[in-house]
Amino acid sequence: MDGERTSPASDRGGMPTRVIVEQERSRGRWSGRLAWAVAGVSLLVALASVAANARYFQRDAALAESWHSLSRSAPAKVAIVDIAGAIIGGDGFATAQLAQVRRDEQVKAIVLRVDSPGGTVSGSDEIHERLRRLLADRDLPVVVSMGGIAASGGYYVAMANAGRDDVIFAEPATLTGSIGVIIPHFDVSRLLERFDVADDSVTSGPLKEMLSPTKARTPELAERERAVLQGLVDDMFARFKSIVKAGRPRLDDAAIDRVATGQVFTARQALEAGLVDRIGFLDDAIERAVELAGLTPQTARVVRYQRPRSLVEDLLGTSIPTAHGPLETFAELTTPRAWYLCSWWPALVASGR
Repeated sequence: MDGERTSPASDRGGMPTRVIVEQERSRGRWSGRLAWAVAGVSLLVALASVAANARYFQRDAALAESWHSLSRSAPAKVAIVDIAGAIIGGDGFATAQLAQVRRDEQVKAIVLRVDSPGGTVSGSDEIHERLRRLLADRDLPVVVSMGGIAASGGYYVAMANAGRDDVIFAEPATLTGSIGVIIPHFDVSRLLERFDVADDSVTSGPLKEMLSPTKARTPELAERERAVLQGLVDDMFARFKSIVKAGRPRLDDAAIDRVATGQVFTARQALEAGLVDRIGFLDDAIERAVELAGLTPQTARVVRYQRPRSLVEDLLGTSIPTAHGPLETFAELTTPRAWYLCSWWPALVASGR
């Protein structure tokens, strides 16, 4: 009989025993069907996602392109490139966005969205140079849209606008400026003396330990170190001012000197000083970029780039920051750097740009 199993009579004193196995078979059939159903739904979702986004997502797996505004079907694009957070290095999301713009011949203009307090001198300069070369090679107009803060290295990057007029927009609440350089240094050598601890490092020369927070210095050596560091700062500061001059050609040297004091300005103050061209929002900058590209709202598609999130991040509804080991983090925070940064303690800025 189907669904029953009979044991020998000797098992139960000569009486046959029937064991019902139909329930186990039914459970096995449902488990198999459920597995196939899940697999089928997963495949359908994957195919639907590819079909729906094939037109708007580029082939580069590092970035995802999405529609932002204006025409959804226009082939010509205005690309929003985001420079957000502290700028630590040239490699990262900003560089990936610029590389995608370079590959995409349909991009006719760039809106550079800057919401950054700045960062390292080298990182800010590298992004500025990559953007400058892109604009020169592709002859693309760029319009700057400043967010909550576009200061120091953030303003430095914004100067890669080919010196055009009427292309830098600051929101009413934007803070900008902070044109200057800082090399942070903290001296804890006297604190260590209280615990009878001395820095006895072996170096190839007396200046190898410049900026060491634990090394006790003679007054003569401290003065010599400071002169060397001041020379570095002065040289990098001169380059910063030359970058501002190239981006704001209407400002003469005297006008640049008046604003290059490290001071932060409000949008209204920056407008009066000639650091920005208009007070407006992202949509205003987009409108100007469309105009410079010779497009219209009907012939321009505004796109923006994002890093694709993992399945875990989608489930959590948030991004998971990249984790660094304790030794790597310590080395990052204690490495002497020069900064274009609107902050009084740049050593605590997290890396990642």
